Amino acid sequence: MAGPLTFTLLCGLLTVTLAETTLRPPAVLSLGREVIKERLTQELKDHDAVNILQQLPLLSTIREKPAGGIPILGNLVNSILNHIIWLKVTSANILQLLVQPSDEGQGLAVKIPLDMVAGLNTPLVKTIVEMHMQTEVQAIITVNASERGHTHLVLEDCSNSHGSLRISLLQKLSFLVNSLANKVMSLLVPALPKLVKTQLCPVIKEAFEDMHVDLLSLVRAPISLGSNHLEFDPLSPAIKGNVIQLKLGAKLVNSQGNVTKWFKESAVSLTVPALDNTPFSLTVRQDVVNAAVAALLPQEELVVLLDYVLPELARQLKSSIKVISTKAADQLGPTQMVKILTQETPDLLLDQGTAKVAQLIVLEVFATNEAHRPFFTLGIEASSEAQFYTRDDRLMLSFNEISSDRIHLMNSGIGLFNPELLKNVTTEILNSVLLPNQNGKLRPGISIPMVKALGFEEASSFLTKVSGIKHPAPGRAQFLGRALSWEVGPALQC
Repeated sequence: MAGPLTFTLLCGLLTVTLAETTLRPPAVLSLGREVIKERLTQELKDHDAVNILQQLPLLSTIREKPAGGIPILGNLVNSILNHIIWLKVTSANILQLLVQPSDEGQGLAVKIPLDMVAGLNTPLVKTIVEMHMQTEVQAIITVNASERGHTHLVLEDCSNSHGSLRISLLQKLSFLVNSLANKVMSLLVPALPKLVKTQLCPVIKEAFEDMHVDLLSLVRAPISLGSNHLEFDPLSPAIKGNVIQLKLGAKLVNSQGNVTKWFKESAVSLTVPALDNTPFSLTVRQDVVNAAVAALLPQEELVVLLDYVLPELARQLKSSIKVISTKAADQLGPTQMVKILTQETPDLLLDQGTAKVAQLIVLEVFATNEAHRPFFTLGIEASSEAQFYTRDDRLMLSFNEISSDRIHLMNSGIGLFNPELLKNVTTEILNSVLLPNQNGKLRPGISIPMVKALGFEEASSFLTKVSGIKHPAPGRAQFLGRALSWEVGPALQC
């Protein structure tokens, strides 16, 4: 796909509004007219629509009811047509399609300009008499409801655009030949629209149906999340202005192909921003995004022999514990062990246009690798800045430095103490052990199959705000009320 086109991938924040009862989908795919135009143009090529135009039976059609069926005049015209050996389209082109809101405002009007040259062969002249024919086909994309209440996109009212037909001679010949050509052109004026409707419109409709099927298959393409997959299912379409919106359901599928979580329509609202000049956008509810992050970073336990892997941190930990208990510090051996358990999967949060993740972590310290009970158990409410960026067709996510926002003493075998005394060293341990482990799992990124399927190669990303309200969890209100946006597009070729 040529040109500086982009698409926007938007992570819309859940909004709880008690007065709102309309059910909202987990995701919405918005397709701009540029995508419709490009895809339908390709489908018309694949269905060999130009060849259909070149095979139009012009001569047999104008011979059916010449001169409006008036007997005397018809006989005269028939005698003229007898001087024609053949009449056919010698060259045809489908020009750039135009997609815009229909006049009624209930659908999208697709206008397909046709440019053709027809050749007329007659014994009256040795050369081919050529006529230039220009016309425009128009069809309407609308949302149709079946008897069962299901809605789907259809293409209807395909016909020649009123007043769009132009036929002219490409060269002037003798008076007799020009008169014959003019009569043929007058007969083509009513015949060509009829041929367009009977010969070309069925091909256009078939091309649209195949385009629709292809787009739905792109929507259903699984998005890999480690050993899991995120899959979207089309629910219903809608046409808003010059944009087709597909409401999508979502589900999380494990490596065995079993659905582990369904995301259905709910009463929470989902803000779908305007496309503007962007060809298409994917807007995803916050709970779906959090589930995707959770699939990449499931709960896990990390065990580290600190003195072997991070000796400097082992010395810092021993010094910090010595302030609490000299006896406990002296018991720390060369195989002192630290266990880190992510008690919950990371929760994606947003604050003033920047993304953050919050997670609950349990950290235990053992005197040796043979000890059955830890010196103490700490509960840590941690957070990190999250950076979203794109690489080719992949959405990338990485965490920056971990901060220990709150630290709690959950259990202690060395007496009660203020856990803040260990805040600095435990934060260093988390940044040295947990952070690289999580970023390593995030490093492959999230491939969005529809990017390259629609002709995009490279991407850029940015954060944007979308206002929203959500009942906050304790201690997390400051992160809520925003949304995340990524804009992705192809590299400009020089």
